[in-house]
Amino acid sequence: MKIINYQLPTINSSPIFHSSNRAEWPTDWDTVFGRKSPFVIEIGFGNGRFITELARKRPSANILGIEIANPSLVRGARKLRAAQVNNVRLTQADAKYILWALCRPQTISELYINFPDPWRREKHYHRRLISDQFLELAASRMIAGGQLNIATDHADYAQWINERLERTPYFHSRRSTTFVTGDAYRINTKYEQQAVDVGRICHYYHWERGERETTSSFASPQEFHMPHAIIQTPLSPPQIGERFTEKIETAVADQDIRATFLDAYHSYRYDSLLVETFVHDPLVQQHIAFAVRQRDDGSCVVKLHDIGFPRPTLGVKFAVGQLTKWILSLHPDGKLIHSNLG
Repeated sequence: MKIINYQLPTINSSPIFHSSNRAEWPTDWDTVFGRKSPFVIEIGFGNGRFITELARKRPSANILGIEIANPSLVRGARKLRAAQVNNVRLTQADAKYILWALCRPQTISELYINFPDPWRREKHYHRRLISDQFLELAASRMIAGGQLNIATDHADYAQWINERLERTPYFHSRRSTTFVTGDAYRINTKYEQQAVDVGRICHYYHWERGERETTSSFASPQEFHMPHAIIQTPLSPPQIGERFTEKIETAVADQDIRATFLDAYHSYRYDSLLVETFVHDPLVQQHIAFAVRQRDDGSCVVKLHDIGFPRPTLGVKFAVGQLTKWILSLHPDGKLIHSNLG
């Protein structure tokens, strides 16, 4: 997940951007918007045309726009400023992460997914947003009677969506058919108009959340106390760094957790080591750093550095443990003095 922090520009003294990497798990969206109102999400707002018109038509709704592309955030914010609407927040993150980590169960009133990437090549089908798991995740976050609206102009993806919607026990169509190919009341997106102009058929899905409870809880990620370890080793941080000759990859066999130690850098000012690391949790991917710093008593502390505002997840905790083990393996006299890793 790529995340960029922004200085929060304002529309009528109200922030546009919401920094998803520093938000609480889960987030109280009523507090973010400063009021309690129906919570509406658009996934993939593109140039912002749809979400801006939606905000104009629905001033009483709290509307969150999710995008992964930085240019779309810039264009969307410009449109919102020009329209002078103040009931929208934009965030840059993966949609699955936002729903799973930042949204509480039974809080979303409406969910719009406009022309998601069809990932046309078969080997990329696993990247498609609409899946059985995603529909169950969405169902867990939506209120009973909440509206799910999807649009696509890609025929193969439409068939893919048909199959998954028709077998989900959590939603039912608000129309007499699985989809329709026209919607006179719809706000058209720029991409949608281009598709219509060249003769592509658009598929529109108007579905509704039923009463059935989901089988998975989709609990928000857990944060831990800042993980660290204290070790005793004859090697100084620079000597440890000299042994870092290539990247080190390690993973938890039965979980989607990985840590890749990319490189090590020596700080001459503090006589410490900075280890550049990529940590992959099931929902959160972080490009962060760990510090190996010598203390006054000669021991070394291995801990998470605060570069990039890291979240102390289970994957980070695992990475600290793996880095500690690797350092201790470098010398037979190395030993663990203390850790909070469990």
